[in-house]
Amino acid sequence: MNQRTVRLLKIPVFAACLLPFGKLVLEALEVAGFSLGVNPVEELIHHCGLWGLNFLLITLAVTPLRRITGWAWLLRFRRMFGLFAFFYLCLHFTAYAGVDQRFDLAAIGEDILERPYITLGITGLILLIPLALTSTAGMMRRLGRRWQQLHRLVYVAAILGAWHFWWQVKKDISEPLIYAGILALLLGFRAVTAWQRKRRAERRPGQSLATR
Repeated sequence: MNQRTVRLLKIPVFAACLLPFGKLVLEALEVAGFSLGVNPVEELIHHCGLWGLNFLLITLAVTPLRRITGWAWLLRFRRMFGLFAFFYLCLHFTAYAGVDQRFDLAAIGEDILERPYITLGITGLILLIPLALTSTAGMMRRLGRRWQQLHRLVYVAAILGAWHFWWQVKKDISEPLIYAGILALLLGFRAVTAWQRKRRAERRPGQSLATR
């Protein structure tokens, strides 16, 4: 796929990434039959957090899909998906801190210290801040190899996000279990790929398996 087609494709993909936010706005305004339900604050927080986690997984799925399909152009969308993950998770935190806690710093601090699932969520969001700030092509050039090392924090943030979701659910854990399973597959794919790359590197210095 050529660069012009990819650039054109980014427009509908960007619009699709905004659909959950648009739906949320309609629900908040109760327009056209949309509603946040009987517990609007809880639904608002859950909606934003779930889509933040969705986009984290979509971001992590780009590299495996590219390796499986050979579609290198998929990498051109990874930054967009990552930034949308950060966007929805910031909304998630804002809904919690602003709508639920009314920006009561004492209450928020108490929650962070006393509720482990909130501690995990806040930590994951903090880890994503430097990734969002260094997501530009210019920062990638400035940081060089350190950029890739820094952006591996997304794995930790995704694990903390799935863990946060798991601990937050009180009864039916089927949904967070699905997310944890998908994350395990995505990280497992990377672990296997890294192991295979290491094995290939070990074989390069001149000896075949037959002569070893």
